[in-house]
Amino acid sequence: MKVFVTGVNGQLGHDVLLELQRRGHEAIASGSGTAYTAEDGGKLCPFVQLDITDAAAVEEKLSALRPDAVIHCSAWTAVDAAEDEENKPKVYALNVTGPENIAKTAEKIGAKLIYISTDYVFNGKGTAPWEADSQDFAPLNYYGETKLLGEKAVRANCEKYFVVRTAWVFGLNGKNFIKTMIGVGKKYDTVRVVNDQIGTPTYTRDLAVLLCDMAESEKYGTYHATNEGGYISWYDFCVEFYRQYGLSTTVIPVTTEEYGLSKAARPENSRLDKSKLAASGFKPLPPWQDAVKRFLEEAQL
Repeated sequence: MKVFVTGVNGQLGHDVLLELQRRGHEAIASGSGTAYTAEDGGKLCPFVQLDITDAAAVEEKLSALRPDAVIHCSAWTAVDAAEDEENKPKVYALNVTGPENIAKTAEKIGAKLIYISTDYVFNGKGTAPWEADSQDFAPLNYYGETKLLGEKAVRANCEKYFVVRTAWVFGLNGKNFIKTMIGVGKKYDTVRVVNDQIGTPTYTRDLAVLLCDMAESEKYGTYHATNEGGYISWYDFCVEFYRQYGLSTTVIPVTTEEYGLSKAARPENSRLDKSKLAASGFKPLPPWQDAVKRFLEEAQL
């Protein structure tokens, strides 16, 4: 199977490429830069420079390559920066126009499309886990608004699609909460972490396995995917990876209001109901506690 992967210099795109290669698929890396910059695996597949916001370029490149599937990992993910008026046109172009361009061409060439979305499409209220087929959309910030519009663009323009919502992503190839907080924990005796935002972390290595399983199937639709292991707060998450890492830094739980700093509103409820995965025959992701252990071993922070 030939698979075209966007956003390969990010956490998820990098791991999707490696997983495709492990399975023996023909993987094609793409990004807006001039090369695939990851240290491991970067020379094992061809790289295609592509601006996903350029409809003509998307159609030209994908029509020439004719992949069997496109795994679309590229997105604007800087949530706070997305609130800045000067950034909004670019955020919209990357998160809405880009997926629309890819969906239209995927439909034209008969390719499957896997689009990565987020719990931010919901209103972030309450305590009930969001179901995959829920229509209770009410994004709290501009990032969430554009990701929801990206979902709609995919569904409207491509028949063979997977929309996969995830949350709290961490991986080896890029910045994330674990790397940041371990750096802070080495420098200070105490750290403050919010304890009123609830969800579940997602290791990109594990999510990549699921996305490749999906690409090998025809079980189209909208899914939720995070690691198993229960719903926790960012405070709980930090306490656990500090424990596993061996840091004695004191973690102080605070409310979102007490913490302040964030320009964009954050959801209190990021719980995602993942039952549709098993119901469709997909293997759930491993527990997040185990994912943290594997990440720390591999990251060597």
